[in-house]
Order: sequence, then structure tokens, then C-alpha cells
Amino acid sequence: MRRRPLLIAFLALLAGAPPLAACAGSTPVYGYDVVRTYPHDPNAFTEGLFLRDGVVYESTGLNGASSIRKSVLETGQVLLERSISSQFFGEGIVDWKDRLIELTWKNQLGFVYGIDDFETRGEFRYAGEGWALTRDDKRLIMSDGTSRLRFLDPETLKETGGVTVTDQGQEVDQLNELEWIKGEVWANVWQTDRIARIDPASGKVKGWIDLTGLLPADERASADVLNGIAYDAKTDRVIVTGKLWPRMYEIKVVRKP
Repeated sequence: MRRRPLLIAFLALLAGAPPLAACAGSTPVYGYDVVRTYPHDPNAFTEGLFLRDGVVYESTGLNGASSIRKSVLETGQVLLERSISSQFFGEGIVDWKDRLIELTWKNQLGFVYGIDDFETRGEFRYAGEGWALTRDDKRLIMSDGTSRLRFLDPETLKETGGVTVTDQGQEVDQLNELEWIKGEVWANVWQTDRIARIDPASGKVKGWIDLTGLLPADERASADVLNGIAYDAKTDRVIVTGKLWPRMYEIKVVRKP
């Protein structure tokens, strides 16, 4: 979600967090084909991403640089943008009816906007950190950097339950940006090039998508981690990007040999 020293991740590994390769085990691992590329603002520290009516909605992070925006997928043209107060580190977003709902990282405070005008409609509280949001047709689904996915009532924004994400019996934490795709929750795992495909009922990882090499190595030095998944159900398109990446990629998921 944010920049943390790699030492922290290393210490977590030493403390017993299993490496992804071990987590994968016999769980299916998928690769990808690039179908098409689209422009992306290289200054956007992407936190949340979704598609609605063919338009890209995106939230960006960092204190003093956080925003929500909507833009044209094919050209990157920004149609509407709202900056977030510098005291907040913007995080994930999701749409629900005529509203856009946003998390913040450490403030335990979320915001509700009109989806068409980004005018403030309210705010809500939650415990712990806020990382990402997605939804099915009945509830919102939230990540907080742990192995737990929380379920929220979309009207009251109160927590109604949750599930712990595991792979081969081991918890998978650092769950980041989320997207609901064909009955599964897809989750970026922070600081990796992998996406977990999660059964929302059991929390079990049904498969991994390995996006290693998606952004060329010579461009990674000026960019940051993979983060951002959007799905267009009408056209069955999966779009992914990363923080400070110059492009978004439409991908087709393929089974590795």
C-alpha cells in the first residue's frame, strides 16, 4: 500500500511468514498474455482501481498527493479529480449505487462521495488500517494489510463479518488492492508480482497469477510495486497496473505449463 523499508518485510519473513513459492505449493499458478496497453499517469501512486461504464476510477496515496479521479481508459484523459486533504493517505475505493467510498490508511476514517461529482456525502469509522475495497452485489469487501478480509454493510458501512485468507493451511497476509471477478476476490499481495484468487466463502486461495515481467525491468527503477486490478464484466476485461507505472495492461490469464 505504501512505502515501507524492505527490512520490515525481511524481518516478517524471518518471523515465520512463508515465502510465496512455499505458499503456492500445489495451488495452481497462472501466467498472463498482454492483450493491450493503456496510458497511466506515472505520478499516480495507485491505491484503488475499478471500471464503471467503461470509465476508470482511481485513488492515489501519499500524504499531500492523495486524490480520487476518473479518466478515459483509452487515452488517460482525466474527466474529474478531487484532491484529498494532506493529513490523509488515501487508500482503496469502491462504488456502490450512486456513491464512491474511500478508505484512508491510518486515520481509521473513510469518506463517501457522490460518484458523479465527487462531492462529500459523509464519512465513517473503522478499526485498524484501511488498504483496499471491492464488492459483490450484497456487501463491500475490505483489506487491512493482514490476512483477513472484512465484510461491510454497503449502506451502514459497519463490519458484518470476515474471512481469513489461507493457502495450503498457511495464512496469506499483506493483502492489498482487491477486485471482485466472477465470484472470486482477486488480491494483490503487497511487494510481490502475484495476485491471489480467493474463495470469499472459505478464504482459501484457489490460484495464483504470476505477473513477473509485466512492467519491463528497465522501467521498474522509476516505478513502484504492482497494485491495481479492475474488471469490466460487460467486456470480460481484466486491467492491472502499479504505483507510478506509465501504463495499464489488459491481460488474459493463462495456465502455466
